[in-house]
Amino acid sequence: MKTILLIGTGPMAIEYTKILLAINKEFVVVGRGSKSASLFECQTGITPVLGGLNLYLKEKKLNKNTLAIIATGTETLMSIIHQLLKSGIEKILVEKPAAISINELLENEQFLKPYENSIFIAYNRRFYASVIEAQKLIIEDGGLESMHFEFTEWAHIIGSLKKVEGVKKNWFFGNSTHVVDLAFFIAGKPKILNSFSKSGRLDWHDKTNFVGAGETEKGVLFSYISNWESAGRWGIELLTQNKRIYLKPMESIHVQMKGSINVIKHDVDLSLDEKYKAGLYLQVEEFISGLTNRLPSIREHIVNSKTIYSKILNP
Repeated sequence: MKTILLIGTGPMAIEYTKILLAINKEFVVVGRGSKSASLFECQTGITPVLGGLNLYLKEKKLNKNTLAIIATGTETLMSIIHQLLKSGIEKILVEKPAAISINELLENEQFLKPYENSIFIAYNRRFYASVIEAQKLIIEDGGLESMHFEFTEWAHIIGSLKKVEGVKKNWFFGNSTHVVDLAFFIAGKPKILNSFSKSGRLDWHDKTNFVGAGETEKGVLFSYISNWESAGRWGIELLTQNKRIYLKPMESIHVQMKGSINVIKHDVDLSLDEKYKAGLYLQVEEFISGLTNRLPSIREHIVNSKTIYSKILNP
């Protein structure tokens, strides 16, 4: 029987625990601080092993059959990947974006190369019921023809958040790539990407104003816009021959038919996404099953960081 190791006792670890309990999996939770561990236990009924991952790995002999889920802060994700790989654990699901910055990720590319197909990045929006339904509608209507997406962040709220050094500085990589990853997961990777970005008045993030366009490998024309110092929200619009499909908000799906100005909410079973953190249930199921069709590998994530995220940030 495979061992499942959940690292972290914060909010995301609580969400993972709900699902592991729901699917009747045995697992061990490893945490550091007693304060977060106590809150974790109150909300889940599970007692974490304290003392941190280093101590746990010294006392327990694990092997490549162990499955690990890393649900800690972005500042520790890469160091925990190192610890797990050195201990013999090879199959890892790590919270996005696996490192605090694009630079940290790329600096570790060679170290990660032998494990590029066994480490997966938890971009849970790929598993939204709305996204899966949108992909079905696209196929039914003969394929996707064009796409527009927006990843505007609410800087007026983010600016006052207390975060570890480096997190807000890399907010695009740590947060906005939720949208960018999903957009190109649906439409295909960019074959042509023309990007423009400008700095603004924020003192915690260099670029704040983004626009771009291009064509994907699937022949889908796309555009995007994002201005963190203006109004806006996350969203993706998908245009087929007869429909305009709105993922805005991305947890739901709305459809506008050709020849109509009406935008109608499309019925889809959202029960899993409403009971658990959206997308997480199916994501965990896929990771544990080993049939990773939607989860991006660390290799795909590195390529995306080089060819997409870096170019959007600094054209």
